[in-house]
Amino acid sequence: MITGNENDSPRGRIYLMRAVKEQRLAVDSLAFETHIDRCLGCRACESACPAGVEYGHLLEAARHEITRGQTKPTGVYRLLYFVLKHVWSRPARLRAAFSLARLVRDSGFAKLLLRTGIASGISNKFEFGLALLEGSRGTDQKKAAGTTPANGRRNEGTPSTSAVAMLFKGCVTEELFKRVNDATVRVLKVNGCEVQAPNTQVCCGALHAHAGDVEGARKLARQNIDAFKDGDASIITNAGGCGAMLASYSHLLADDELYAQKAKEFSKRVRDIGQQLEAIGFRNGVYSGSQRTTYDASCHLLHGQHAAASSLKMLWAIPDLNFTPLNDSEVCCGGAGVYNLLEPEMSEQVLAEKIRNIEQSGARVLATGNPGCQMQIGAGAKLSGLDLRVCHPVELLDESYRRAGYYE
Repeated sequence: MITGNENDSPRGRIYLMRAVKEQRLAVDSLAFETHIDRCLGCRACESACPAGVEYGHLLEAARHEITRGQTKPTGVYRLLYFVLKHVWSRPARLRAAFSLARLVRDSGFAKLLLRTGIASGISNKFEFGLALLEGSRGTDQKKAAGTTPANGRRNEGTPSTSAVAMLFKGCVTEELFKRVNDATVRVLKVNGCEVQAPNTQVCCGALHAHAGDVEGARKLARQNIDAFKDGDASIITNAGGCGAMLASYSHLLADDELYAQKAKEFSKRVRDIGQQLEAIGFRNGVYSGSQRTTYDASCHLLHGQHAAASSLKMLWAIPDLNFTPLNDSEVCCGGAGVYNLLEPEMSEQVLAEKIRNIEQSGARVLATGNPGCQMQIGAGAKLSGLDLRVCHPVELLDESYRRAGYYE
């Protein structure tokens, strides 16, 4: 706990929530809003709690009550709610916004502003925002993995299809990290899993729920349940934040007469890519490079989906990987959705500790299972001058498969 204030601990925040419930504290009081807003929502307390208290749901409910309070959100919070309502919930507008973001990134404009110091001259927040965008930039797979099979190994052929999976693309992943979705599809197919992706799927609603817009999250949840329809095919994610949200639809829509049962069945089908591969069994790749590699556990993948170990197994499938453990890999990087934009000072302190641990590990490649974490750590590395490639574990497995000749 960075502040040393008991009210910034899970126990302290639950005490404040109880005080509001019992009307001993006003929901719009500065003390309540401040300490609730400071929470990362990483849900690490859930894994540590012997009583199994679902703190994440309590936090979302508290933030929902704040948004319903008499005081209207101001500043960056007002902008956040506007974007969530009028952009993030409208697929066409969201795609347009991401297209602009990709243009700024891929044209080199963001990199230029950062390198010349113009971005920092405008403001630290603007500089960090551009660094986040740069953090979504990937490494060309052919350059990273080579275009020919290694060690003279021949294509062993693709296994006959024995399973069907439905890919949840995710809005941030599909628009800024499409390479991760593409790698996910290739890896699943080479392991005998046919992949489908409904065109009518929308944002998972995680940002809405974390910001207190529970009704906005419910609306998106209903759309996704309709998009993926009934059935028993696994719903695959490669984003810890999305996966944890999809898995919580059963709680989110528990009081909805029309969708409660559908949501329950939907949540049962959700799997991280690592969990899916572990369930169906998957091939090993081949040695794909000597750069020291480490792994950082996405908070929601670890504490929400309980799938961090399965995600790490994708790296174990790469023989002779130069792997080194990361100290406090289970500790949040400070991204936490849009926490890094809403609480930049607190986020910066959390990120600084993460970057120090990465530097001490000596790693030049870091794998993590969530796009927000990739952007946050990538931004921190760039601004600190650390030479670090940040990617998803499935990207490294995909590169190893390419070198093995599975795609030839």
